[in-house]
Amino acid sequence: MASGNKLGLIAGNGKFPFLVLEAARAQGFEVVVAAIKEEAFPEIESKGAASVHWLSLGELSKLIDTFQREGVARAVMAGQVKHKQIFSSIKPDWRLAKLLLSLGTRNTDSLLGGVAKVLADEGIMLENSTALLEPLLARAGVLTRRAPAEPERKNIEYGRAVARRLGEYDIGQTVVIAEAACLAVEAMEGTDATISRAGEIMRSMEGEASTLERSLTVVKIAKPAQDMRFDVPVVGLATIEAMKQAGASCLAVDAGRCLLLDGDAVMRAADEAGICIIAE
Repeated sequence: MASGNKLGLIAGNGKFPFLVLEAARAQGFEVVVAAIKEEAFPEIESKGAASVHWLSLGELSKLIDTFQREGVARAVMAGQVKHKQIFSSIKPDWRLAKLLLSLGTRNTDSLLGGVAKVLADEGIMLENSTALLEPLLARAGVLTRRAPAEPERKNIEYGRAVARRLGEYDIGQTVVIAEAACLAVEAMEGTDATISRAGEIMRSMEGEASTLERSLTVVKIAKPAQDMRFDVPVVGLATIEAMKQAGASCLAVDAGRCLLLDGDAVMRAADEAGICIIAE
């Protein structure tokens, strides 16, 4: 029998699951954590969950059995699951294998949407992962001391146009732009790796004649049809560090549709590095 005050948390990597767990407990939920072995941080064990169950990324049946046994009828996904993990070393159980075979395309939306449907068919409704964390969503405007300079604004405009088209195909959320030229596009590797790759490309041109401005602009958007139950854009300190290493000077995100983890610390780090952040 499902309990109304129970919430399932499917935990990937990063601090996002910790914040969801803390917010859910503050609102009176008894939280049952399904921690993904390949992704979740071991510290999730000490964050006050009613119970923590470790399972592999491929164990969809075990996830369902765990939540049903615990009486969980509502759940959220929080934390990154690297897309490439899903198609590399994991061994899918029969349920996940059947789902993978049924997919027309193997992008994030189709895969996680399929998982959400399987869970719903078993009486477990997947809810918006941001519902408990509204204060952490980026508010509209310039979020740092410095506003974008004119060249950065042009990069943002172009980057948004490119990223929106990529988002229609659910390829990735991030592009890196230099002087209205697209240096890097996110696919399975994740945002920080995309930023790092852009920095490597720029460094590879050092000493060569180049018409490109050396500072990079990072544009991270929600997909046009973003499902807020999963794969919500997230920015944290690691993103700012990747930008510093790559020589990126500006970050543009979507207002109200991107989570800023450690928001104050992110803004301080950005200000110290001379990076501007804008949400539109």
